[in-house]
Amino acid sequence: MRMGRQTELVQARIEGAALDVSHLPSFGFSHRSLMWWGTLGLMAIEGTVFALAVGVYFYLRSFASRWPMEDMPPALLWGTANTLLLLASLWPAHAAKRAAEALDLKGVRFWLVLTSVAELAVLGVRVLEFQTLNCRWDGSAYGSIVWMILGLHTLHLLTDAWDTLVLTVLLHTRNLEGRRFVDVSENSLYWYFVVWSWLPLYAVVYGVPRLG
Repeated sequence: MRMGRQTELVQARIEGAALDVSHLPSFGFSHRSLMWWGTLGLMAIEGTVFALAVGVYFYLRSFASRWPMEDMPPALLWGTANTLLLLASLWPAHAAKRAAEALDLKGVRFWLVLTSVAELAVLGVRVLEFQTLNCRWDGSAYGSIVWMILGLHTLHLLTDAWDTLVLTVLLHTRNLEGRRFVDVSENSLYWYFVVWSWLPLYAVVYGVPRLG
């Protein structure tokens, strides 16, 4: 009996000392979110892929006496227009991120719609870019690597545009869960990566061929 009583007292002390976390939020932003760490890891991997593609570009160029080989450099109009559009798209994406972190549902819905429109516009102009590269993907080593670089970046545009559209629909039609605000925040973070990674790629695709 005495041993049993001591066991009960010890158990009661353990339970009394247990940390009550029921009042803590079920989600967090920035480094407090696993999604944030996953997004950073994804950006590191995909940034490495971009770097490898650029490395291949300059490797091939080092063997060519003429660059572009038999082709004209890509036309600047649509590539430059899309670069400016990408930079402008940072505004609604950033506003959506700030609204999400403030748990402002009305603001998130508004800015997600604008972000979706901007991203779809970027994809539309990208179609025009492919038509003015002045090379075929199978015409030469130059054409292949240019199409590869632009194709890789377009894949990222498609991925984030799809995510943004899905989030926009969810936040307008479903019962809202707090973690959806985190999804919006991390989606904007990924869009930052897509936009800023394009700037060095733009310099490679559109600038280097004009250097001779």
